[in-house]
Amino acid sequence: MGHSQADKAQNRERILNEAARQIRQGGLENLSVGPLMESVNLTHGGFYGHFASRSELIAQALERALCEGEAKSRASDDPDKLPSATVMVRSYLSRTHRDAPDTGCAIAALISDVGRADARCRAVMQPHIETFIARAARVLGSGSENEAILAVSAMVGALAISRVITDPKRSDAILRAVRDAVIAMNAND
Repeated sequence: MGHSQADKAQNRERILNEAARQIRQGGLENLSVGPLMESVNLTHGGFYGHFASRSELIAQALERALCEGEAKSRASDDPDKLPSATVMVRSYLSRTHRDAPDTGCAIAALISDVGRADARCRAVMQPHIETFIARAARVLGSGSENEAILAVSAMVGALAISRVITDPKRSDAILRAVRDAVIAMNAND
């Protein structure tokens, strides 16, 4: 018995959502088709009805993860105004964000993986990094793109490094140091 197009679309969404969660949690290379399909109660063979290859799945799951992270970061924003620099930086460089790589910023969670990935994955992430830089420039009120690049690079790096450090006090200190520096950078303008 065949499946309706609506069922197929719904199954594809389930696969993409779970793949996005899994790559943020375990990285691009940790995504395995068999266990992924099992986790959404579908057969391994059914995978090819949705995607031509694992590479295609990874690129689309990466796009999904990046879009979800951006949407989550804007969810608490007042749609009529940008958040303050302090609110944006404190939220991004928080313990809560650090401790939730599978639901947080996919850029910080996957930057090293994507840097080693194929051109297709790098091309997926690049516009999201540019969007983050542009948003930071607007929120920080910085007239300088270089300052926004510096702020985003520092925030992404600090979040990624803080996730590696096993001593919670040291990890918190890294987040705090970069948070204070980026906020102070904005105050100096």
